[in-house]
Amino acid sequence: MGTDIAGSLGQILPLVAIFVVFILLMIIPQRKRKKQMQQLMDSLKPGKMIKTIGGIYGKIVAVKEDLVTIEVMPDKVRMVFAKGAIATVEDSELPENEMTDKK
Repeated sequence: MGTDIAGSLGQILPLVAIFVVFILLMIIPQRKRKKQMQQLMDSLKPGKMIKTIGGIYGKIVAVKEDLVTIEVMPDKVRMVFAKGAIATVEDSELPENEMTDKK
């Protein structure tokens, strides 16, 4: 009878180990990415340079709830995006001469 319990435990233990590995490899990094995304959303302020997921660079001119208005150079066209469309916030501002067309 004691060997039946040990045998059952021997079959369940690998399943528990797989579950623990699943948590470590899937859920924890997902939480980390979500926290980083929330920090990115919180850092959106007028005057910061951003890049959208579509590759558009611009300067934030207004932030409202779930929307961000950016100004795209050289014609200073204003575009409105959802906050989720922001890929990165640039730490340093791009000089205007890099954002204008070279003629």
